Amino acid sequence: MNVPLEPGVVVRLADLTLGHDPVDPAQTIKGAPMVGSASLATLGDVEVGVWECTAGASTDTEVDEIFVVISGRARIDFTSPALPSSEVGPGDLVRLAAGMQTVWTVTQTLRKVYIASGESAATALARE
Repeated sequence: MNVPLEPGVVVRLADLTLGHDPVDPAQTIKGAPMVGSASLATLGDVEVGVWECTAGASTDTEVDEIFVVISGRARIDFTSPALPSSEVGPGDLVRLAAGMQTVWTVTQTLRKVYIASGESAATALARE
């Protein structure tokens, strides 16, 4: 989904309606998580957008990304490289690096605004 971010126009991220698709069964660990996203702007090879995931657990391979959680809660387990798990909620800022292997356990539908770089950012975030 594309929601153009125009100069001087406010986008109410909490109210933005996103279409949802099931997480790929090969990535699903628990439950039946659904994901939705909207691209808001592209600046060079950097994409700004909003992403949401319903309750459940799934694996992912990350892109270069910084995100801020605007609603919901989740635990992110960093499997490669092995790092301490992080509990995230509204207002938390997280940096991910391309190629990181993670497990997302979403306990309350999680919505984040992201800034991601690389030509595959939109494709990768859509499949999360």
